[in-house]
Amino acid sequence: MLCEIADVSRSGYYKWLKHSDRKERDYDDYLLIKEIFDKGKRKYGWRTMQMKLFSEKKITMNHKKIIRIKKKYHLFTRIRRVNPYKDIMKKSLEHRTCENKLNREFKQGIPFKVLSTDITYLPFNHRFAYLSVIKDIASREVVSWNMAQHLEMDLVLDTVENMKNNLALSPETMIHSDQGFHYTNPLYIERLKEFKMDQSMSRKGNCIDNAPIESFFGHLKDDVDYKDCKTFEELRLLIGKYMKYYNHERQQWNLKKMTPVEYRNHLLTCT
Repeated sequence: MLCEIADVSRSGYYKWLKHSDRKERDYDDYLLIKEIFDKGKRKYGWRTMQMKLFSEKKITMNHKKIIRIKKKYHLFTRIRRVNPYKDIMKKSLEHRTCENKLNREFKQGIPFKVLSTDITYLPFNHRFAYLSVIKDIASREVVSWNMAQHLEMDLVLDTVENMKNNLALSPETMIHSDQGFHYTNPLYIERLKEFKMDQSMSRKGNCIDNAPIESFFGHLKDDVDYKDCKTFEELRLLIGKYMKYYNHERQQWNLKKMTPVEYRNHLLTCT
């Protein structure tokens, strides 16, 4: 009568009755598993659980049973998060650093002989843009720059590519950078070889070794209201205007009160 009221078949009822004490049978095993699971700070998977049960409790338990009980009682293993820099570090094994050939010799008198490069980030409208710049140390002129909303290799490679139209490159031209991922990348190194440029790098953890470009980024961030930009294109236009202003209009005391472009032409005349 009760089966008819509950709309349950008689065979279904007896099947349920047969297995109704399964929870009690699992419960003792659950306590064993939970003890080891908590002891392992909820980091053990079924393999470790199986080994610990045998080594500490002298109990051999089938892995399917461990998985079933863990799932049944919601004993979820904490999965170690993937380190976002792991792939970069793995790739960096293929990368190569070189010596600090510049050695802080920032007083240069020949344009296009020694260049300095780096990347900085510009926060705007709850996002980030990345600015890659190449600067001539002698004249302080920005000879190439590029912007992107990512840090992929093309940010740096395109900066180098844009530079070739602005410079009279020679085998004596040296470009200095830090030991960042982009500058130790084989693609970047190969691109410099194509341009027959010599490569120099700062010592690890010594940002002063690349002071000229760091100084430029400091002036840019002081002079430009980049945080007020709403879109990436608006920011790009703003940075482009500043680059023209910096090269052609911003006079500098240490450049005999000339702009970088004027001083570059002055040096070329003297040489």
